[in-house]
Amino acid sequence: MSGTSKTAPGKTPANGAPAPGEDQDLGAAGSQLTTAPKEETPNLPSLGVIGWARWFWRQLTSMRVALLLLLLLSLGAIPGSLIPQEGVDAMKVEEFRGKHDVLGPLYDKLGLFHVYSSVWFSAIYILLFVSLIGCIVPRTWQFVGQLRGRPPGAPRRLSRLPAYTTWRTGAEPEEVREAALKLLRKRRFRAHVVGDAVAAEKGYLREAGNLAFHVALIVMLIAFAWGQLFKYEGNKLILEGDGFSNTLTQYDDFKSGNLFDPDHDLTPFSFSLKDFHGTYEATGPNRGTPRVYEAQVTYSEGAYGDEKSKVIEVNKPLEIDGSKVYLTAHGYAPILTVKDAQGNVVMDKEATALLPLDSNVTSSGAVMVRDGYRNAKGEKEQLGFNAFFLPTYGGEGSTMLSTFPALLNPMLALSAYHGDLGVDAGFAKSIYQLDKTNLKEFKDSDGELFKKQLKIGETMTLPNGAGTVTFDGVQEWANFQVTRQPASGWALAGSVAAILGLAGSLFIQRRRVWVRAVKGDDGVTVVEMAGLGRSESAKVPEELGDLAAVLYEPTNDDDTPDSPDTHVVPAEGPEK
Repeated sequence: MSGTSKTAPGKTPANGAPAPGEDQDLGAAGSQLTTAPKEETPNLPSLGVIGWARWFWRQLTSMRVALLLLLLLSLGAIPGSLIPQEGVDAMKVEEFRGKHDVLGPLYDKLGLFHVYSSVWFSAIYILLFVSLIGCIVPRTWQFVGQLRGRPPGAPRRLSRLPAYTTWRTGAEPEEVREAALKLLRKRRFRAHVVGDAVAAEKGYLREAGNLAFHVALIVMLIAFAWGQLFKYEGNKLILEGDGFSNTLTQYDDFKSGNLFDPDHDLTPFSFSLKDFHGTYEATGPNRGTPRVYEAQVTYSEGAYGDEKSKVIEVNKPLEIDGSKVYLTAHGYAPILTVKDAQGNVVMDKEATALLPLDSNVTSSGAVMVRDGYRNAKGEKEQLGFNAFFLPTYGGEGSTMLSTFPALLNPMLALSAYHGDLGVDAGFAKSIYQLDKTNLKEFKDSDGELFKKQLKIGETMTLPNGAGTVTFDGVQEWANFQVTRQPASGWALAGSVAAILGLAGSLFIQRRRVWVRAVKGDDGVTVVEMAGLGRSESAKVPEELGDLAAVLYEPTNDDDTPDSPDTHVVPAEGPEK
């Protein structure tokens, strides 16, 4: 086998196809290694309306435009992460508008407070969707046609191809072609005999992977849109012993997609928190890190479902008919008994949840006595207390921060107010913060705000005989997030398929091999073997050399006129 490296005069592109005006003997052999649409330069003076429409459609369905739209979609999502969104936290949006007189109205006009439902974001989304479909459908039909067809016949001059070798043998041409056909099929090439040559092709999975990647993108876009339109998410803080029913009025906060219908789409179920159990690392560098963090609940599906037990842990939610209940937070609720000036109980051992401020569950909040309280003059008033709770108090002289998240040395600090809490005005107010607009401070003997630190069982007596507050104990609470994200499984499948398809399109090379065997002028069979890939790669010459070495053995003997080389050299580049 004489390893040769030949290039005909003129310039030959890297994919082996001849330049315009040169020898066109490659013909179909150098075409259709991809299903990418051919670029057409518009004839501007003669386009007309239909021509411009076709040109616009070709631009929209081109890969560069699809990538540009994908980039714009990613950039458009950035404001949705940085700017408060009305569908997520309307209160933060109103707060932003109040603080920014210029940016607020500007963001309103640009739709930046509702990015994902804005006109411009929807336009990008729809154009990307149309672009991908317009790109995939014709390429899919073209690829199916290629699969149903056969590899094209060998070009007239195999020596023009990037990888080429030739040798002479005493075997008959039919024997060589039969051996080549058998070898190529064994190497998983699609092969058949065309005239005096064997034509073979391999690497169809590259284009299949490319199409799978784009189809997966469409699946992901549909799944994302479906999930955003029909999703819901809500949070509920539940004290031990209390329950929850999956209705809109039960949630502390709730948000949903634009097409979500709370009257029909909420999954019917209920559950009760029986016990929260948490243990923490007591020593070492990870002191205070949770070791066990779980909530024991009983739940039932539907209005009359059987009661079942379940332990909910972090990242191990309770799943009910497509809805998931996650354990997201934990804290403490001091239990207080409040009596008025006449000694009447106006709050009887009632637990008030406080919100954690740090990893050691230092907590703060507000305790409100809305009804039933009368002051020393017999007048109706409301009481409010700023509460600060430490599950593990470091002792007198230490900072007002808990040193451990468990209840080792609980301490409650209260500061007292009286007057109007403002909860009856009909406006939404936070239950974790006092509105002091119409409240007056209780004063101590020095004229300062009256406050006191309490341990369990201790009582705080309000000034001027206004009543008492007793710290009776501590109850634990857990916060649950209830979510439903339709089509999340499709989104996951699409992302996996996209990764696999992209890997296939990047690492699989589509290539063709031809083996021609004809009688020479001296009666000796001349074998030519050439390969063509979609792009320049060392893989085609290497593979061709391996195939040639294997094919040479059964078609030659010691009396063969030419001895073989053991390598194949790829064709040289274009002449300069």
